[in-house]
Amino acid sequence: MAEQKKQIPLRLSAQLYRAIVAWAEDDFRSVNGQIEYLLTECVKQRKKTGAYVGKDIDKPLDIDIS
Repeated sequence: MAEQKKQIPLRLSAQLYRAIVAWAEDDFRSVNGQIEYLLTECVKQRKKTGAYVGKDIDKPLDIDIS
């Protein structure tokens, strides 16, 4: 039997949400599919190199993502 996907609540800033929506549209994915894709890629990178995608991943964004 295949493992079911987990549902989790997720809060995003309006700016980040808009950026993900636009990116999802560019990639022909749903917003949920885009978030899952991005998280999957980050986990793959972490497993491959043992490092996070960015050294400053936990720092607040200081760029305009609108």
